Amino acid sequence: MRVILDFKCPNGHIEEHFVDNLTKTHSCDRCGKESTKLQSTIRFKLDIVSGHFPSATDKWAKNRRLKLKEEQRLEAINGID
Repeated sequence: MRVILDFKCPNGHIEEHFVDNLTKTHSCDRCGKESTKLQSTIRFKLDIVSGHFPSATDKWAKNRRLKLKEEQRLEAINGID
């Protein structure tokens, strides 16, 4: 499988390359020296309050607003206070 990986050469040049996921080294395009693969960090964000991903919390909040709005509309139609 091919992936985009970051490589850093001894001169400090950092470049991205589309390579096989098992590739450990790559030739630097700027200076030609051998670059080594950098370990990338996994990036994700959890919602502190709910423990869910923010998109899930946002979806819940949106659905809740729509449900409340629909309930208010039905109450107005049916004359319920």
